[in-house]
Amino acid sequence: MPRVEGARLSGRTRPANTFTQFIRLLRRNVLGAIGAGIVLALVLIALAAAWLSPFDPNAQVGTRLTPAAPPFWLGLDQLGRDELSRLIYGTRTALIISTFSVALALLVGGGLGLLAGFYRGWLDVVAMRLMDVLFTLPSIILAIALAGILGATLQNVVLAIAIVTAPGLARIARAPTLVVREMDFVIGARACGAGDLRILARHVLPNVLAPMIVQVTVCIAAAIIIEASLGFLGLGVPPPAVSWGNMLGTGRQFLELANGLTILPGLAIMITVLGFNFAGDGLRDILDPRLRTST
Repeated sequence: MPRVEGARLSGRTRPANTFTQFIRLLRRNVLGAIGAGIVLALVLIALAAAWLSPFDPNAQVGTRLTPAAPPFWLGLDQLGRDELSRLIYGTRTALIISTFSVALALLVGGGLGLLAGFYRGWLDVVAMRLMDVLFTLPSIILAIALAGILGATLQNVVLAIAIVTAPGLARIARAPTLVVREMDFVIGARACGAGDLRILARHVLPNVLAPMIVQVTVCIAAAIIIEASLGFLGLGVPPPAVSWGNMLGTGRQFLELANGLTILPGLAIMITVLGFNFAGDGLRDILDPRLRTST
């Protein structure tokens, strides 16, 4: 009986200790907590866009370039469309494109880096030389070239951003894999007869997941900037989809008459990118075992 009670007590105190450490880490990294709050708010806005937006984002609801006043809280654009509604739907577009493109890049680039670091040999040489070729080209230039060749559609924009993002994730996955594959527990698992797939899934991947998760948040922020840049140049998602970059590109023609058409989507991009970057810093501190043990 005493052993059972002791097990129960220890089982109850572990979540409390974990929660306490989590709160301490948040207090030590206020910017990380702010970033997480921004990201959560953006996700909720994107999910509830149909209920939050007062008007259809593509409907002409008033006189063009109407200044901000109820019921048009942020004014109307050059076609008489509600600017607030378009900003809300632009959040959905930015998060969908960035999330799917980074997920595809993580699957291809991260998986390739994991396999290259684990097996080494010709696979490592070929994969890393391919990543080096992609690294030699500036990300935004490569994305513009790919979007121009493939065409301006949602799927092609996602594919272009994924190709640009994959090299960084491949290197982030490969570097710790090179270290983990030589550790004693991996060698012991192989000596016990464990197959490569089991070793990768149960021993290697959990030890390289933390830096990859942090890098994903940085890549999402970069993907939002690339998507906005493509939209600004007319290579992003075509209408009727609403894009912050497209809003920037069309609004620059009316800076003297209604500068909010450019300032507001620019602020939305800036806040979103800062939110993901701050959240990435917070995740790095939470997932870093050295910081966990020091709390």
